[in-house]
Amino acid sequence: SYLRDLDEALTALDYSPKASAALSRRLLQRTLREELKIRKKDLSLEIDEFIASSGAPTYLKDAVDAIRSVGNFAAHPLKNTNTGEIVEVEDGEAEWLLEVIESLFDFIFVQPERLRIRREALNEKLRSLGKPELKGA
Repeated sequence: SYLRDLDEALTALDYSPKASAALSRRLLQRTLREELKIRKKDLSLEIDEFIASSGAPTYLKDAVDAIRSVGNFAAHPLKNTNTGEIVEVEDGEAEWLLEVIESLFDFIFVQPERLRIRREALNEKLRSLGKPELKGA
């Protein structure tokens, strides 16, 4: 369902950057809430908690934090309180949001799966050699 929402935001970009940005902000908030269990009263506070967390790499924290700066987030309070609201966006803001979401998806979904596959392959090789599997997850 995340990919469906991302595809919709990507498709909307060609026709309405404002709609794409609204969909992206909503998807960002949904991802923070559902996958990372970050629930605050608005997106800005959820971004604060994400940045304060220890699990995400700095480049991703910086990218998510920049969402507040791109398009003058602070000057448009609807962007952090009503994430689905369609409000004016500045040039490049909708594209930036999509790039950040793709990076967030890579962190949350893609990299853990790649590591799981590599770990399983290594464990299979170790088993075939009669050696103990890797410890941990």
